Amino acid sequence: MAAFENLKQQLFKPIDASSLVVFRIGFGLILLLDVIRYWNNGWIAGQFIEPKFLFKFYGFSWVEPWGGDGMYVHFAFMGLMALLIMLGAAYRIAIILFTLSFSFVFLLDEARYLNHFYLVILFAVLLCVIPAHRSFSIDAWLRPKLRSETVPAWTLWLLRAQMEIMLIYAGLVKINPDWLRLEPLRMWLAEAVTTKDLPSWMAYLHTHDWSVAVAAYGVIILHVVGAPLLLWKRTRLTVFCIYAVFHAQNHLVFSIGIFPWFTLFASLLFFDPDWPKQVYRRIRTWIKRNGEKTQVSQPIQAPLSTYNTPPLHQKVIIIFLAFWVTSQTLIPLRHFLYPGNVAWTEQGQRFAWQMMLRDKRGVMKVIVVDYDKRKVWDVDPLEFLSETQLRVMSGIPDMILQFSHFLEDFWEQEYGSTHVEVYVTAYASLNGRRPELLIDPKRDLTEIKRSLRHADWIMPQTEPLKVPVTN
Repeated sequence: MAAFENLKQQLFKPIDASSLVVFRIGFGLILLLDVIRYWNNGWIAGQFIEPKFLFKFYGFSWVEPWGGDGMYVHFAFMGLMALLIMLGAAYRIAIILFTLSFSFVFLLDEARYLNHFYLVILFAVLLCVIPAHRSFSIDAWLRPKLRSETVPAWTLWLLRAQMEIMLIYAGLVKINPDWLRLEPLRMWLAEAVTTKDLPSWMAYLHTHDWSVAVAAYGVIILHVVGAPLLLWKRTRLTVFCIYAVFHAQNHLVFSIGIFPWFTLFASLLFFDPDWPKQVYRRIRTWIKRNGEKTQVSQPIQAPLSTYNTPPLHQKVIIIFLAFWVTSQTLIPLRHFLYPGNVAWTEQGQRFAWQMMLRDKRGVMKVIVVDYDKRKVWDVDPLEFLSETQLRVMSGIPDMILQFSHFLEDFWEQEYGSTHVEVYVTAYASLNGRRPELLIDPKRDLTEIKRSLRHADWIMPQTEPLKVPVTN
């Protein structure tokens, strides 16, 4: 009981709010720039308006894109909410509406799943309950009673816990036979040398197994060992600098959007809660020492205004913290409920921080049998899907199943067919292996219902990993 009271005291003690404020501003700015990027690159139409079919997450088949110019309005609204979050204006409303609107876009097409989109949603949900607008915000300026220069310590520790869970799992999942034998990292780095304009020294390192091995095993150490060391003041800055180099190289080599910068920025949460003020004071001192002619007066250190959490709210918050940390720890483990290699079956692969682990390349032949008209069609998926959707679907059994059900409905609506069967012969290569059958080509996929159970129509993986000639 004494231990629990001590924990509660630590969770609700006031800490400086400036670190949380900087994170709120950066969160809004990064997401605003991402919305602008989607707009400028034409991705809104290309990803959500033009495709005839969008893949759905299980249980969210009802989520459909807006008609007409609705998706453009939606992204404009989402960008406005990100701006309000950054400014701390109508913050509570803005962060809730942003979370809902961003989640809506996320759920529109499973083929567009990226771990950093999932991470953004998790942080957005947490920001819905964290008072990140009590300082340096328009809300605090307009409502003096709201203003506080401190926040409860749990607000910062909750965000840190989410980062730790993500980083540690990102390392643990790489302790698998393929990664330890340098695949698919070796393939990707070799491709990057031929497809990207990399510095000569980087190209040299990417084509030698010893350096690839250093990178592959170093990433595991960086995440599994380095992430906890972010919590220790003596090692924090060193680990952060290593992460900065790691994320900068990821940005140069891989096309992974905002993930490197968002993750690196979120890593600033591990520094002292008042680190922005420390940086500001050091800059002022440096300016003064370097000959500023005007007198730089020292700021008057007024007592910090604090926000006290009512006892009832404390109980609710503690329950929420326990639920959140427990669920985020367990959800990535659900793939152990399914037999087989998760990189092959894809069951439990989503929301588990299975990042940069598999290179899956497939080819497929889709046949529709219409027994009413006694016809057989060879279907070209590109008549309905984008090239990106097809590339992703060719390696994911559940998406192939979704597409088969779509074809059944399409044939019923377009041709009035009442007895349609769909057969797919799909071959996939995992991490450079020889292609092998991914699903049972003899099964009529229209007879298989989507579920969270083990899919017995997925063929077992049997091909061994190729061992290339070492450099």
